[in-house]
Amino acid sequence: MIRDIKHTFTPRYYNATMIMKNIILPFLLAAVVVLVSCKTNTTTDTNTTTDSNSFGAGVSKQDSPSAFSDVISQLDTQDSINVIVKAKVAEVCQAKGCWMSLVDNQSKTDEQLMVKFKDYAFFVPKDIAGREVLIEGVAYTEETSVDELRHYAEDANKSAEEIAAITEPVKEKKFMATGVVLLDN
Repeated sequence: MIRDIKHTFTPRYYNATMIMKNIILPFLLAAVVVLVSCKTNTTTDTNTTTDSNSFGAGVSKQDSPSAFSDVISQLDTQDSINVIVKAKVAEVCQAKGCWMSLVDNQSKTDEQLMVKFKDYAFFVPKDIAGREVLIEGVAYTEETSVDELRHYAEDANKSAEEIAAITEPVKEKKFMATGVVLLDN
């Protein structure tokens, strides 16, 4: 009976089991969750290859690229083409390097290819305008919305007047790249 009375009058905060269950364990669990979720990424480069001139999956057959003008003309008759192309970089996203536009490195056509990177998995350096590249992936034709065109114009640091002048969607030739290799100039 005395034991029951003692147990009844013992303050709960002196109970070691209760302290362990209700205070220490939740704190430790929260600390582990924070540490795991805050794990820093050990890679500092957005490339998936070790070559500093290669981005994404790289280019599988660098010795046999298609001519830019040939790809442009094929897109007039085909929906899409799996291809490796050699071209010159005209413009690069200045926010992240998450897109670029390409022109013919042999000046046979004035058309451009708008290049995005598959699954947003890699970016290219922002300072490569004017350099030649090899890209591998899928060339296709698609209509680009006004909002997307304005977004690209903002990324390219266009003026407010140039951005406001975009009022119509445009049918463009595009490229979804799985890999990019910068060529030595």
